[in-house]
Amino acid sequence: MSFKSKLKEIRDDITTTFSMGKLQRNRTNRRGRAYIAPELGGGSELLSELIEEQSPWANLPPELLHDVIKRVEGSETSWPGRRDVVACASVCKSWREITKAVVKTPEQCGRITFPISLKQPGPRDAPIQCFIKRERATSTYHLYLGLSPALSGDMSKLLLAAKKIRKATSTDFRISFVGSDFCQASNTYAGKLRSNFLGTKFTINDCQPPCPRMKSNCKLQRKVRSIQVSPGVPARNHSVATVSYELNVLRTRGPRRMHCTIHSIPISAIQEGGIAFTPLEFNNPADEQSPSLYASKVKHPLIDFISTSHAESSDSICSKMDPLVLKNKAPRWHEQLQCWCLNFKGRVTVASVKNFQLVAAVEPCQNVPVEEQEKVILQFGKIGKDIFTMDFRYPLSAFQAFAICLSSFDTKPACE
Repeated sequence: MSFKSKLKEIRDDITTTFSMGKLQRNRTNRRGRAYIAPELGGGSELLSELIEEQSPWANLPPELLHDVIKRVEGSETSWPGRRDVVACASVCKSWREITKAVVKTPEQCGRITFPISLKQPGPRDAPIQCFIKRERATSTYHLYLGLSPALSGDMSKLLLAAKKIRKATSTDFRISFVGSDFCQASNTYAGKLRSNFLGTKFTINDCQPPCPRMKSNCKLQRKVRSIQVSPGVPARNHSVATVSYELNVLRTRGPRRMHCTIHSIPISAIQEGGIAFTPLEFNNPADEQSPSLYASKVKHPLIDFISTSHAESSDSICSKMDPLVLKNKAPRWHEQLQCWCLNFKGRVTVASVKNFQLVAAVEPCQNVPVEEQEKVILQFGKIGKDIFTMDFRYPLSAFQAFAICLSSFDTKPACE
C-alpha cells in the first residue's frame, strides 16, 4: 500500500475519531481552549478511552508515528492543506505530543499552524503576509492569512477577529480566535484593545500572561463585573503594550505620528543574539496564581534577559530590560505626486492616513545593529474599500500586530 493511500486511511479514521470527540463534548456541554486539540476537563478520560478502543492508530510505535507526522507536516506547507497537521494532533494524547514536537514555531519555519502560533513571535527573515477585512455594518474586523482576498480567495485562513464596542469614555476592540464569539468569558477570547477618551492612547490587553521576567513592566487588570465573567473562566487582562498618537495641534498635513511601547518584549530581543520569549501553550487561569507552576510547564528554559555577569554595570542591565519601542517610519514628500510616500513594496495601493510602517526606536547606548534598526517590523496599508494588508515579523506576534493595526481604525480628530 502506497504512503498516500495509507495517509488517506489515517485521515478517514481521524475524521471518525474527531467526530466522536465532538459528540462527547456536546454531551458534557464543555468547551476547551483550542490549542491543537480541545481539552475536555472531566470528560477527557472517557474520550481517551473511546479513542483507544476505536482508533487503530492510537497505539502506533512512536518512531513510526513521528515519521508519519513529520512527512505530513513537510508536505502541507500552506492552508487549507495544514488542516491535516491539525487533524493529526486531534487524534489522541500521543499523537498530540509528537505533533507538538514536530511542528516548529513561526519564528523557526514562518508558518502559522495552531492557535498558540498567534501568540508567538513571527519569522526573522521574511514577514508573514496577511490582510484585514472591515465590515462597517457589524463593526467587526477579520484577520486572514494570505496576500489579498483577490489572490487568496477561499484559500485564506481566518486567524483572528475583533469587534468594536463604543463606550461613554472609551472604545474597546475585543479580539477573539473565532469570528462569532467576542465575550470575555469565552474560551475563544484572545485579548482586547482599549482607547482613551480622545482616541490618542491605546492599551493592548492579552489574556496570556507575559514572560515572568517582563511581568514588572506589565500590569494585570481584572474585570470585576460578574456579568462578564463566569465562575469557571476568570477573564484576566494583562496590559502588554501601549500605542500613542501625537496630537496635531497645528493641523499640519502629513501622516499620523505614533509610538508603540511593547512592555512584554525587551529591547534585548533585537540586539545581537537576542531571543524573544515564546509561549508553547495556553496558560491555565488557575496556574497564574503560582509563577513557579507556570514556569515548570514551559518545556524550554526561560529566556534570561538579564546577564548574571558581575562585570556588567547596572546601567547595561537596565537597558536590556527596557521595553521595545516602535515608531512609524518617516515618509518622504514626493514633489511630482504632491503627497507623502513610503515604499510598501507593492503591498499598499491606496493612499490613506491609516497607512504606516513601524521600525525600532533605539538609543545609541542600546547597541542595536543598524540592519535591525532599518527593518520594517510591521506595515499596514489600504488596498481597497475596507480591505487592508498587514505584514509583520519578529519580534511581534500576530496578536500584537493585529491589535496595533486596530488602533488605526479608531477615529482620531485631534491627530489628523
